[in-house]
Amino acid sequence: MRIYIHTDLEGISGVDCIEMMARDHARHQEALENLMHDLNAAVDGAFAGGATHVTVLDSHGGGGNFLLEMLDPRAENDTKPNGRWWGIMDESYQGTLFIGAHAMAGTMNGFLDHTQSSLSWYSYSVNGRRMGELAQWGIVAGHFGIPMLMVSGDERACVEAHEFFQPLETAVVKRGLGRNRAELVDLAKARSRIREAAQRAMALVGKAKPFTPTKPMEIRLEVTRADYADGAQDREGVERIDARTLRKVTSCGLDLFP
Repeated sequence: MRIYIHTDLEGISGVDCIEMMARDHARHQEALENLMHDLNAAVDGAFAGGATHVTVLDSHGGGGNFLLEMLDPRAENDTKPNGRWWGIMDESYQGTLFIGAHAMAGTMNGFLDHTQSSLSWYSYSVNGRRMGELAQWGIVAGHFGIPMLMVSGDERACVEAHEFFQPLETAVVKRGLGRNRAELVDLAKARSRIREAAQRAMALVGKAKPFTPTKPMEIRLEVTRADYADGAQDREGVERIDARTLRKVTSCGLDLFP
């Protein structure tokens, strides 16, 4: 049983303030160490639940966050040799986990809520349904026939995950206090939750279904300012609806961005 683990940083245990996202902040290293502990808990849980192979992807900010000396040696680190943002994920995997998730842009009390860019993206939808990065990853995995099995992150991210994926295991590691601060679950308890949820998630293989919106998909992106949409209509297949809204129709689950 092959499992693919996608990671982000905002929803990692121990990360409780926006300042920890800045690479030059004194607590950023702490955030990266916490990322590795959460990831290793998920890897351990997956193997305990019956996984025979686990691949992991460093996806926050395009990568550069893994402390490889801390990575569980049983895990394969996907360095994206093909240059694709979803890495080497393919049809050979039976499930995917999302570790460190955050809620979509506009979520009340979602810790560091955003969708792709907190600066320029205001609202993203597929077939009229607002979505964030959790659903986007679910669509990418679904393109390969892979179901989402487990998500860890803040409380609102886990609530969002259950709205898109059923059945699903989740591990809540904190609760947002507004957008930029969070109340943390004890670190040992948080990692125990992640390990146990990942282990339970292995039993969902064969039961959980891939997330595959009706095709063709109508994708709409509303940006925060008109200048962020300038020139976008020159991209193949992209239509500018108004000053801040872009539209694209596609049947490919890997073609999600206008």
